[in-house]
Amino acid sequence: MLAAVTNALRIPDLRSKLLFTFAMLVLFRFVAHIPIPGVDLAALQRLFQTNQLLGMLDLFSGGAMRTMSVAAMGVYPYITASIVMQLLVPIVPQLQALSKEGEAGRNRINLYTHWLTLPLAALQAYAQLVLLQSQGILGSVGLGAGTLLPTLAMVVSMTAGTIFLVWLGELITERGIGNGVSIIIFGGIVANLPTMVGQSFLGNQPLGGLVAFVVMGALIVFAIVFFQEAQRRIPVQYARSIFRGGRMYRQAGASHIPLRVNSAGMIPLIFAMSIMIFPGTLASYFTISPNPWVAGAARVFRGWFDSTGALYWGFYFILVVAFTFFYTMVIFQQQNLPENLQKNGGFIPGIRPGRPTAEYLNRVLTRITWGGALFLGAVAVMPFFGEAITGIRALQISSTGLLIVVGVALDTMRQLEAQLLMRQYEGFIK
Repeated sequence: MLAAVTNALRIPDLRSKLLFTFAMLVLFRFVAHIPIPGVDLAALQRLFQTNQLLGMLDLFSGGAMRTMSVAAMGVYPYITASIVMQLLVPIVPQLQALSKEGEAGRNRINLYTHWLTLPLAALQAYAQLVLLQSQGILGSVGLGAGTLLPTLAMVVSMTAGTIFLVWLGELITERGIGNGVSIIIFGGIVANLPTMVGQSFLGNQPLGGLVAFVVMGALIVFAIVFFQEAQRRIPVQYARSIFRGGRMYRQAGASHIPLRVNSAGMIPLIFAMSIMIFPGTLASYFTISPNPWVAGAARVFRGWFDSTGALYWGFYFILVVAFTFFYTMVIFQQQNLPENLQKNGGFIPGIRPGRPTAEYLNRVLTRITWGGALFLGAVAVMPFFGEAITGIRALQISSTGLLIVVGVALDTMRQLEAQLLMRQYEGFIK
């Protein structure tokens, strides 16, 4: 692997891609330390120590939410907008037509995604400010005469920070290595690891718990790699017509369709997390209500969605499994594999083209998705069991974070491997 990295650095254009990606990550970390005005940072740190939901949101901001910087929302609004557009494409006829227009249609859908990111970012920024005000982290937030301008300045700053990070991510995708938005999230998680580990070893944590945590983390990483790479290969035969010597011949070719066990990636975790956060966040707005009945009901409702309770994690597991099936089927329907196979003269041995092929692929995909769904559900609830087994609270990186880190690392390694193989260098993925 060291020889492969050395070869990558010796190639001028590949070296420039790596250095450009590193430079954009450094710029991102600078932006992540520019705070918005009026924040009580000490109170904010205490809130993060007692609220794991904020820790999950901080995961997608790359640690910027802990300092309430202008990049506190990270690229999460853009991810939300991308998911919404993916779900709307098969529903809205105009978007479905655009998706079939090749590169121009994809660029148009991408433009719509960016437009949708703006209002989502503004709404999320205002919601976060109201939530922090209810916890005593910020001063007055609202749309009144004395608070409108300060609130508007903070919302605009946070929205601009999100758009700036999305722009950095697209620059990395275009001129660097890997998927830019994923690299931004990856950089934020990895940047927080030294601080978390240092707090654990210097915070009088039990040695047995730390050892158990390290072993559990290694097992989770192994499981993530195994399930991320696992796939069911469906054999496909192609019959091609070629002209040779003025006569037509039929030539057969063999290939396969790789159906991944975890086709949905981390998207179901984001879906489920958003839904689990929403009721508690909505209830927190009413806990400061002057009406004691409304305030009491809001506190009870927020307690049901407390991240320290088993009920919360049970709902989380069920939602992750359900969304894994939902998102996998949506993406599979958009690919339209049976029709594409038939157009290209391909068929699955023993299965008739058309509807029988679609039913067969759906049946196989449903069976293997059970493995991916249960795996993602286990990844989602692992922090609850990890804390119960090890007693470690300082290491707040969740298994969701590990899934993102490992997935982005594997994807970036594949792209680097492809770049090396194109230049006839030996890669590092054996």
